Amino acid sequence: MKITIIYDNKAYKEHLKADWGFSCLVEAYGKRILFDTGESGPILLHNMSVLNIAPSSIDEVFISHTHFDHSGGLSVFLDENSNVDVYAPSSLSGINRAREVVYVDEFRQMHERFYSTGLLNNIEQSLMIETEKGLVIIVGCSHPGVDVILNAAAQLGTPYAIVGGLHGFKDFDLLKELEYICPTHCTQFKSEIKSLYPDKYIQGGTGRKIEL
Repeated sequence: MKITIIYDNKAYKEHLKADWGFSCLVEAYGKRILFDTGESGPILLHNMSVLNIAPSSIDEVFISHTHFDHSGGLSVFLDENSNVDVYAPSSLSGINRAREVVYVDEFRQMHERFYSTGLLNNIEQSLMIETEKGLVIIVGCSHPGVDVILNAAAQLGTPYAIVGGLHGFKDFDLLKELEYICPTHCTQFKSEIKSLYPDKYIQGGTGRKIEL
C-alpha cells in the first residue's frame, strides 16, 4: 500500500503548499481513498495537481472528524469529483453532490480489509487497513487519545503502523510495538518520537510518499 501526504503543516517537497490541516491519499487493494481534505480547497487541489493526483481518480473520501482543518476542503473537492462515496461522522451535515454519503458513528467494515473505528469518544474516527504485516492506522488528530485508538485497532488485529496527527500525545511507550510511525499535522512531540524511535520514524510533510 502507498500513502501520499497531500496536506500538512510543513512541505516535504518543493512547489507544494503547507497549511494547517491534514489530508492524504491511501492506495491499497485497488482502492484510492482521500483521507480528510485539509482546511482550504484551493490548497488541496493545488497540491493534488503538483503531485499528479487527479480528483477524478479518487474513489472515496473519509473524513475523520468535523474540525475545519480536516473537512474544509471537502466542498471544493466535490466540485471537481462528485462521483465518490463519502464516509463521515453524522455530525458533519450538509454534504451534497457525493455519489453516496455514509455516516459512520460506530465501528464499520467499509470493504474487505478496510475498516472505520467509528467515532471513538464521540469525537473522531480513524481508518484501519488490514495488511499481511498488520493494521495500518490513519488518524486525523487523535483527539480520542492514541491509547484509545490503538486499543480499538487491537480488537481487529495487530497495529503495524500509524500515520497522521497525534496531537499532544506523549505516552511514548505505546508506540514501541509499532513498526512505523509517521506523526504529522498537530503532533506536538515529533522530535521526541524521532529521538526515541529513529528506526521507526517516518518524516511527514506535504508530498511525502510512504510505502508499507
